[in-house]
Amino acid sequence: MYVVTAEEMKKLERETIERIGFPAILLMENAARGVADAVLKAAETVGRCWLVLVGKGNNGADGLAAARHLVEAGLEVSIVYAEKPDDDCSKETAMQRQFAIEWGIVSSVAGDSSIPWERYDGIIDALLGTGSKGAPRRQYASLIIAVNDSQLPIISVDIPSGINADTGEVYVPCIQAVHTVTFAFSKRGLLQFPGASRAGKVTVCPIGIPVQLAEQLEVRTFRLDPHSLTERLGVDSGRGRAADGHKGTYGHVLLAAGSRSMSGAGLLSSQAALRGGCGLASWALPGQLVLPLLGRVPELMLLGLGGAAAEDWSAVPPQALAEQAEGKDALVLGPGMGRWSGDSAWLRAVWDSTECPLVLDADALNMLADAADFAAWPVRKTPVVLTPHPGEMGRLAGLSVAEVQRDRIALARSYAQQHQVVLVLKGAGSVVAAPSGAVYLNTTGNPGMATGGTGDILAGLIGSLLAQGLSAEQAAALGVYTHGAAGDRAAAKRDSAASLIAGDLLDEL
Repeated sequence: MYVVTAEEMKKLERETIERIGFPAILLMENAARGVADAVLKAAETVGRCWLVLVGKGNNGADGLAAARHLVEAGLEVSIVYAEKPDDDCSKETAMQRQFAIEWGIVSSVAGDSSIPWERYDGIIDALLGTGSKGAPRRQYASLIIAVNDSQLPIISVDIPSGINADTGEVYVPCIQAVHTVTFAFSKRGLLQFPGASRAGKVTVCPIGIPVQLAEQLEVRTFRLDPHSLTERLGVDSGRGRAADGHKGTYGHVLLAAGSRSMSGAGLLSSQAALRGGCGLASWALPGQLVLPLLGRVPELMLLGLGGAAAEDWSAVPPQALAEQAEGKDALVLGPGMGRWSGDSAWLRAVWDSTECPLVLDADALNMLADAADFAAWPVRKTPVVLTPHPGEMGRLAGLSVAEVQRDRIALARSYAQQHQVVLVLKGAGSVVAAPSGAVYLNTTGNPGMATGGTGDILAGLIGSLLAQGLSAEQAAALGVYTHGAAGDRAAAKRDSAASLIAGDLLDEL
């Protein structure tokens, strides 16, 4: 459930060794056995001759210990040191190196002679661990390039060499692993792209660090999965219903969405609200747009605002929407609304005059970004959820998309705390950040969801969950997880995820 930085992992290890008294050598042995187990399973398919690439730090020591376990299991193992072993290496690496000698494992140093890659069935990457910073250099870089070129399956120890363990940034060069065995807790860089794309399958291997230490040391980043939804957030990911429930039990969502050219955004968002389980959903539109949409979704109530002649949202007074929001359990604002002169002031008026929980998406986020004084807007008494994609997040924070993507966790957490909102930073591995500082990294979804309309569905779904009484943190986390899972089910029914369209998700919610 917990996801840690390199520094947090160091503290957890230090606390386990120094305060609890658990021997460091046992942590290393447990880690090595986890790596060896993964290699033994792979060897059943690819073959039993493996090469271990070893760096000078403790990551290399883990690899050396794994090599010893593999020899004991009957595999043919060789070691290549990235650098000539000397007194600069860690004491753990020196100890494990001596063990490897005693076990009779053949070793060499990179550069002393060419490596016969064709002899091996697989590679263990124990070059650079979580403490490594910046691009691999010299012989480390040469080894990484060569091993990637070998086309052999690579199992990485703790993290693929060349990934920033905290941000997921991929340096050049970087190992392309088929499997990463990480220790005790997942590292942030393994769940954030582009690092996640280099890690392959990720297995978290317990090594003897008590899980409760993460809570005691205030680790505040979590995997978003059924366990964290249930145990940390206390929500039912199955969205069970009370036997005696009725439509009034499950809340009434108001959606202000859509325009003449983007009515589909409102349709998708409104249907997602219904599929999300709310008892009632009302879709507010400029008055002239209501008639063509009547009956498209029989379960929806349509509300024409601004009079029958109103063609777009610029003709709808903010107070007209605020009046419709009275008594509603959530308001979703923004999908497909379009932009108009003075829309930021219009949004501010809605912000100030409504009291129900609020979800701002799409055009509403761009209105917010253009409000120069947003930092001075009053904190609402009821929750606010913002759902930006990286481009919208960049406009909100005054950053480029590249800067947004550089460290999505830190940015989302900072923005949520500063503005006292729940922020959903969408994209591969969506990030949900709460004002408390808690951050959740989603584990569902697929590239097929990179298509117009999926964000509209997410906004409606989160609004629906808010209307059913979930907190903003619960609704955003459950909404993001459920949305991604629906996308996964929809993609599984097609020959290619590329053919996925947003509407496919609705039947899977």
